[in-house]
Amino acid sequence: MRSRTRALRRIAFCGVSWGVMVALGVPGRAQTNASERVFPQSKVTVEKALSAMQASLAGHLPVLDGFAKPGDHPLDRYQRGYYQATVQVSSTASAGSLVRVSTKVTAWYADSVPSRSGYRLLTSNGRLEADLLDQLAEQLAKSSTERDGPGISIAKPKPSSEPPAAAEPVVAAPPKFPTDRTFSSSLSQDLAAQERSEARPPDALNAEKSTRALQAEATSLEEVLKNQAHPKNLVAVKKSGTPVVATPSLTAKPQFLASMHDEFEMLDFNADWVHVRISGLSRGWIWRNSVEMPDGIRDTDSPPTAAPAPAADLFHVIREEASTFPGDWEPLRNKNVKIISVQGVGDKAQDAGPARLEYTKSLLEKSYQEITRKPQDLAGIVVIFDSSDGGMIAATMAALRQWRAGTLSDSALWHKCFFDPPEAFGSAGPPASQ
Repeated sequence: MRSRTRALRRIAFCGVSWGVMVALGVPGRAQTNASERVFPQSKVTVEKALSAMQASLAGHLPVLDGFAKPGDHPLDRYQRGYYQATVQVSSTASAGSLVRVSTKVTAWYADSVPSRSGYRLLTSNGRLEADLLDQLAEQLAKSSTERDGPGISIAKPKPSSEPPAAAEPVVAAPPKFPTDRTFSSSLSQDLAAQERSEARPPDALNAEKSTRALQAEATSLEEVLKNQAHPKNLVAVKKSGTPVVATPSLTAKPQFLASMHDEFEMLDFNADWVHVRISGLSRGWIWRNSVEMPDGIRDTDSPPTAAPAPAADLFHVIREEASTFPGDWEPLRNKNVKIISVQGVGDKAQDAGPARLEYTKSLLEKSYQEITRKPQDLAGIVVIFDSSDGGMIAATMAALRQWRAGTLSDSALWHKCFFDPPEAFGSAGPPASQ
């Protein structure tokens, strides 16, 4: 399955490329951006809990504001933020553990002078360290509950001051066998196997026991890896350039653009949007048909057995003209655009927000190709739905050029368009998981 392959590749990539160091009992030198906390658990227990958290010790940061301290340049001049945490564990005098976390934050600085651009090392503000320590505390509490159960106590016998009474030796009676010496075939085989086992040297028996123990341990580790590599609530991005936005709205400003095969933990979803965890406490929304949903959930809410009318059957073009943009959107204000007026076919086009987007997409693609074949002085394309509940979508030629070149996904294109009003082209609705 694709999700299984991606998850295994992701675990291997994180383990090899960014490997997180867990110190073996030697206290490390404190760093300026390190946070530390004392835990009552032993050093071995803490290291075992950390091994289950490796996926959280490194990753991308969608924004730097709130995670890094401002330096010589504003944080909004940085892109592609990434963090890598280093954890050191040392034993305390009370048999507990002292855990130190230090985090490196790197990002690409985009200077107005290209030669000055490059990756820079930033200083963490402590939020990442505190979050990792909180996660460690939760992991330790979870491990303790799974190990000890719901608090069942077993009374231990009190030591007695009286010496134990001497036990009388017990002599076992010799076994009695039938005089005719006739045994069943199964008993004969068992006795023969026992004789062969007793004839084997001790070293061979010990080696066999050790091999069985190693096989059992390997099977247990494979099961743990299988459970870690197959989370059930991950969504995978279908195409690079897919926007992740702060609110489930077509007009929301993207926080960042996700790459193809990027995976996020799904927190909730509805008919149009998926709510995901980005990193730590950061959250975002992704257009639902831009991701592969977990097993058992469709990428869209359209029933697989339904046969809705195609968008081309719901609308038709009634007029095309070149004129000044009929709105106040800054990218197209007072500029010449191609205006396409559309009407619905009967009552089938009512409340067809997603179908309007699909039909608009086909018009934008067709009109862009016509304009590029016959160059015209046009700054964009506008589609107007001529009805009582209609609306308008406008796109610049620059955005359409990126879309047709494959650097913008469909959902990324919508976030670069102008909608008036936005609700005429789809509604988020209540979460489907509720």
